[in-house]
Amino acid sequence: MAVLLGALVFYVDSMLQRTAALDYEGRIEDTPGTNWLLVGSDSREGLDEAQREELSAGDAGGRRTDSMMLVHIPDGGGKPALISLPRDSSVPIPGYGRSKLNAAFAHGGPQLLSQTVEQATGVHIDHYAEIGFGGFSDLVDAVGGVDICLEKPMQDHRANVNLPAGCQELDGPNALGFVRARYSLDGGDLERAENQRKLLGALVDKATSPTTLLNPFRMFPLVSGASKTFLVDDGDHVWHLASLALAMGEISGPGGITTSVPFGGFDTVNGQSVVVWDRENALRMFEAVANSEPIPADLLGQ
Repeated sequence: MAVLLGALVFYVDSMLQRTAALDYEGRIEDTPGTNWLLVGSDSREGLDEAQREELSAGDAGGRRTDSMMLVHIPDGGGKPALISLPRDSSVPIPGYGRSKLNAAFAHGGPQLLSQTVEQATGVHIDHYAEIGFGGFSDLVDAVGGVDICLEKPMQDHRANVNLPAGCQELDGPNALGFVRARYSLDGGDLERAENQRKLLGALVDKATSPTTLLNPFRMFPLVSGASKTFLVDDGDHVWHLASLALAMGEISGPGGITTSVPFGGFDTVNGQSVVVWDRENALRMFEAVANSEPIPADLLGQ
């Protein structure tokens, strides 16, 4: 049995897609704890025409990103934290000047995005994980859908989503629309980041529940789908993803720490509206993360 389990682990590990996401000059020196950069990309790779239509993915080529999150797992058994990095954040991008955070991904993919996040936060990134349109939708369907409660209806034709108010179960395409919706939200990109954290928590809850773990018809598609749809750094393995899943389970549970970079307002850079961080409080937040210390309570829930 142990041999079969070991063979399964190494098989799944061999199926992971990898890239040199953290191979660049000028890396921040290692900081305490373990830090993940989680990225949701709008890559259409692997989607056929029917899937593009179902997911309202369009025909755009290449990869962009609509969601970026920093997960910190502290040393010594402290509480892990999930921090949203709004895609429209105004940050200096090495070699490109100041622009929106997601422009780093558009210009230089995972490497430049990771480098930009490290330099903007002062936090060393240990692991990288990215998932595209189809992969995210498939994972939600693999666990049988996720439960979400909405205070008001959500209608966003650009994201191809039309959801009523109240608690409901979302399938893959609707879950994808929920985390992509932006223009119909009063809070724009900041509210979308909050929805992304909410959906990710619901997905982790379902993926780690007994109804999934003890059901081979859900468990095997989930494991197989995750191994084929995650793009990770060259040095990452399936056991690293397992530790991330455990941390995410704690984050999504009672008392879990989910927040966003402290908001300082809006501005215009190169003719585009951008999100400005509250510099003083952002420095306090990332200094705590870099030292693997608790994030100050007054910075949570932003």
